[in-house]
Amino acid sequence: TCSVDRLLILWKLRTPCSAYRFSGHAEAVTSVEFSPDGRVLASASQDHTVRLWIPCIHGESSVLKGHTASVRSVSFSHDGYSVVSASNDKLIKIWSVCYQRLLFTLFQHTGWVCCAKFSPDGRIIASCGEDKSIRIWDTRNKICINTFSDYEGFPTFVDFNPSGTCIASAGSNNTVKLWDIRTNKLLQHFKVHRAGVNCISFHPSGNYLITASSDGTLKILDLLGERLIYTLHGHKGPVLCVAFSKGGENFASGGVDAQVLLWKTNFDTLDYEEVLEHNFRRTHIDDPPHLLDVYPRSCHFHDEKLTSVEVS
Repeated sequence: TCSVDRLLILWKLRTPCSAYRFSGHAEAVTSVEFSPDGRVLASASQDHTVRLWIPCIHGESSVLKGHTASVRSVSFSHDGYSVVSASNDKLIKIWSVCYQRLLFTLFQHTGWVCCAKFSPDGRIIASCGEDKSIRIWDTRNKICINTFSDYEGFPTFVDFNPSGTCIASAGSNNTVKLWDIRTNKLLQHFKVHRAGVNCISFHPSGNYLITASSDGTLKILDLLGERLIYTLHGHKGPVLCVAFSKGGENFASGGVDAQVLLWKTNFDTLDYEEVLEHNFRRTHIDDPPHLLDVYPRSCHFHDEKLTSVEVS
């Protein structure tokens, strides 16, 4: 996890729980991601740098310098050989992990770039920025091959579905959109949050999408049924990030409340036809939380079974 406290924390989830703090960035850390093989961590910071870390007790790191403003996002290619970073300097940079040097720079955004991600096959990159555009880039020719611009606000986050045929984008205007990058068409449009959406994550099956919003909730969308199926309450204040585990059995969320919550999914244990029937009339913005939104129904802050780890 990363934080505005300038630290990375590496958590061991098996009991007994332990955690290591890595320091090195001079300003807030905005993004962090494991390489696909788990041997390297990449982080982005408002200090204009990207760092590559060896996730061990010593927390050794190397610095990648090239951006001239805050770096908002960092993400590995699926082979782990490259890292893409997005920055407020309006640039997207691709770095070599092995040689720890800049490979090339992409520039056509006219505003701050919020996020950039590799496709599963590594052939294209999707990016989004405060110029209200989502851009698709060819990594071989290093050119922008397509642009989506359909936002009243601006897209804050973008990611590929597991098959690489679609991208999902989160918006400052409370929306989540799915685009087919083969036909360049808008497939689905969800407006289920009361405030801006900060982050999204696809379930490995590609059938579900989880969203994190400044309205303080997480929502799980059924993409096959095109419906909202869960609203999750647990954070006090805006939820900034969310991510499914590699197998999809868990997901983690982080918020302005300085907490990281680890959740267990139950996609294999519930009758989803029954869930969808209960939620059919509730795909619009919900008022007070409904009991069916939270599973299990006990309040997350007062569940005696919950374990927490605090680093002093």
